[in-house]
Amino acid sequence: MSTAAATATPQPNAQPPVLGVAAYLTVDGAIRASEFYQRALGAKEVARVPVDAKGRTMHVHLHVNNGSVMLSDAYPEHGHSWKEPGGFCLHLQVKNVEAWWKRAVDAGAEVVLPLQVMFWGDRYGQIRDPFGVMWSFGEPVT
Repeated sequence: MSTAAATATPQPNAQPPVLGVAAYLTVDGAIRASEFYQRALGAKEVARVPVDAKGRTMHVHLHVNNGSVMLSDAYPEHGHSWKEPGGFCLHLQVKNVEAWWKRAVDAGAEVVLPLQVMFWGDRYGQIRDPFGVMWSFGEPVT
């Protein structure tokens, strides 16, 4: 992060994260990821720091399913390099899981675990987005 970026005036559209845990993802293409999440997950972009001369942004804030997900591009020159995501899955407990699933798959998400009824009573499945992030969807079977 440059000194100018670190001391920049807060953006007028800056939003605090909603309560609870907020995922902050480093992705290869934060602006493209935001656009994908808007199409695939119904995300609403609530803040964005303008891109730098290399086309990177240090911050995008999204609201997804009443929670916050934040994105950043990698800045290896400042010790913040990109690594392929692994070892975690972001879960969305939703109403109408079929609609959420179809929207994500139609937008280009890869099916990892097909949507199915699981032993704990949820209809559940997993996808991987084009940025390598795993997402799961669940809804109790009624």
